Amino acid sequence: MRLVFCGTPQFAIPTLQELLAAGHTIELVVTQPDRVRGRDHDASAPPVKLLAAEAGLPVVQPEKIKANPDLRDRLETIKPDAIIVVAYGRIIPDWMLNLPRWGNLNLHASLLPKYRGAAPIQWAVANGETTTGATTMRLDPGLDTGDILLQRELPIGPDQTAEELFPLLAKSGASLMLETLEGLEAGTIRPVLQDNAGASLARILEREDALVDFARSAGEIYNRWRGFQPWPGAYTFFRGKKLTLHRLMPAGSLDAPPGELMLERDRLFVAAGSATRLELLELQLEGKKRMPVADFVRGTTPRPHERLGA
Repeated sequence: MRLVFCGTPQFAIPTLQELLAAGHTIELVVTQPDRVRGRDHDASAPPVKLLAAEAGLPVVQPEKIKANPDLRDRLETIKPDAIIVVAYGRIIPDWMLNLPRWGNLNLHASLLPKYRGAAPIQWAVANGETTTGATTMRLDPGLDTGDILLQRELPIGPDQTAEELFPLLAKSGASLMLETLEGLEAGTIRPVLQDNAGASLARILEREDALVDFARSAGEIYNRWRGFQPWPGAYTFFRGKKLTLHRLMPAGSLDAPPGELMLERDRLFVAAGSATRLELLELQLEGKKRMPVADFVRGTTPRPHERLGA
């Protein structure tokens, strides 16, 4: 097929690689502009741009696409069979939706209609789901509401983090997109309307989501920690300073007020809701380096009944 590819981060890379390896013609790659990152304020190119340049593909990086006559003229000249959209980060305007004969085909990292929105992988893990997956759909003007084309399930391990799940879903979704194109050409795909009654929203993550609420059970806190890796992570407060919880795990039961610390030799536990507890394994106190909990305890011995969160 003659394709236009829209994508930006690392998650989109496997799909673009698979399309090229399968012999599809990528007439144009559309990605977001370079962004300034880090203390040196150097401009950083999106991963998709770097791959496109390596493959010798033409690239455009428009700030806006809705009212962009130059982009519209270029796409109308190309007349693509389909526009492939993978984590592009922009809402696709109506004129683009209606341009290709197969439409705009999107790879979404959830089993739609569950987890529509910007952070489906993170929220699936944070909510303790045991299964997720990839969906290819034909985009429409709504937020991830288009007709489902194909889906593929993927299990979530009990200790798996969102960071570990990202590349697995990217790879699985890439091959699913190839199957989708093959099925559309062969006429074997029957689009399925989404059941809005089963929809849920995976809103964009915010820094405040990392603040641990010890009234939740240990399992709930652990799932949120897994889901919020690598960002925004998990933190609380200890003696008025921010305490980042880099590693933790559920550790049975403890009948104590939520947030109360318990020291057992060089092991540190914290009470959570529903009479459960967590073991803290790796911490970082504000102004200090990241350290194993044994080092933290030696340098900052918690007092009896001392609590986190204040």
